[in-house]
Amino acid sequence: MQLQLFKTLWGHQGSIHEAIKQTLAAGMHGIEAAAPDNPVQQQAMLELLESSGLSYIAEITTAGSYVPDRRASLQQHLDSLERKLSYSAPFRPLFANCLGGCDAWPEQKSLEFFDRAIALAKQYHIEISFETHRSRSFFNPWVTQRISQQIPELLITADFSHWCVVCERLMDTELDVIHSIADKIKHIHARVGYDQGPQVPDPRAAEYEYALRAHQHWWQIIWQSQINRQFTHSTMTPEFGPDGYLHEQPYTREPVADLWELNCWMAAEEKRHFELFRL
Repeated sequence: MQLQLFKTLWGHQGSIHEAIKQTLAAGMHGIEAAAPDNPVQQQAMLELLESSGLSYIAEITTAGSYVPDRRASLQQHLDSLERKLSYSAPFRPLFANCLGGCDAWPEQKSLEFFDRAIALAKQYHIEISFETHRSRSFFNPWVTQRISQQIPELLITADFSHWCVVCERLMDTELDVIHSIADKIKHIHARVGYDQGPQVPDPRAAEYEYALRAHQHWWQIIWQSQINRQFTHSTMTPEFGPDGYLHEQPYTREPVADLWELNCWMAAEEKRHFELFRL
């Protein structure tokens, strides 16, 4: 099994052309981003991806952006999913990573959403994976575990940094849950969370090594499952981001680190980590 790394466009300030240049320079396999809803932008992005030879993972959020409109109906979530699947389809994505549903829903409503969402994605010939994310249906480990046990076709994108915040601890006491869902996990978001936040200030810092090593242990559980499932490659997106995630100095709001530098370091660290894991 090979490790394929992707650049997220979350937090990217430049053009798509600049993003592709950065991706190639970093030796990454492709980009993960939302498909544009503008036909001109869609065509430009499609041409750049094809000429660069990079792969594409479609990012889809339902009924809003990263945080949904908690008053949106189930049908509104599905309607926004279908609209964004239609934007994504021309790119022939490896799969779609979906931030779907709402944490305020009863589990039965989430079950209906996932069943219908998977059916919608099939209509567009797109495989879909659902992210563990605050404010969404997969906001905590136990809900995710219960739902995943009831939907055989369900695929999961693991971003355990969100669970660290929701549970206010590292997931070392929830290893049974991680093991129980490992065979559902398709994709990994490589951001390092800690018990009081979804993103450590700098994963290179010695004081956060404990959190980095914990996440790497969880990712190894996933990698082993993927090997057992005979995956030819494992996809991972280093996803340190902005919007309150990236720590800032008080008053000046100067970022404590460069976002792209953090994600490049995370990519290099996971290349090294994966090689050691495969020995």
